[in-house]
Amino acid sequence: MKISKLVIGLFLIVAFTACNQNEVYFRYNPIPTSGWDKDSLLVFDYNIEDTISKYDIFIHVRHFGNYPYQNFWLFLENTNPDSVVTKDTIECYLADQYGKWLGSGNAIKEMPIFYKQQILIPDTGNYQLKIGHGMRDSVLTGIKEIGVRVELVRQ
Repeated sequence: MKISKLVIGLFLIVAFTACNQNEVYFRYNPIPTSGWDKDSLLVFDYNIEDTISKYDIFIHVRHFGNYPYQNFWLFLENTNPDSVVTKDTIECYLADQYGKWLGSGNAIKEMPIFYKQQILIPDTGNYQLKIGHGMRDSVLTGIKEIGVRVELVRQ
């Protein structure tokens, strides 16, 4: 009995490590329970050391079942190590046309969204991504956390 538990435990550790070996950065920033103020930006700082490989960048949205909309607009501001700023706007669909939530989870839904796919990042150093919501509400309710994940694309 002890051996089988040990084998299962080792298998889970290896499986978990193998799933995340390409991950360069993954972090969530919580949203206040009172809501996400339109002027409040979430800041994510990550370091890039490999400029030869390609990267995928995901935005993760965790929300409660009471989020009032089907979609979600985000304003993104990227700053590279040379302090050059680029801005993007993306729309994220959190529910289908019938109102069924997309993503995984029960009480809290999680939806990963591709932000950039198979991109080359030309410079090593520290990058910063600031995220604000682009909805009409001055205080947006129903969002629990926003995350950013950067991973290496293995060829």
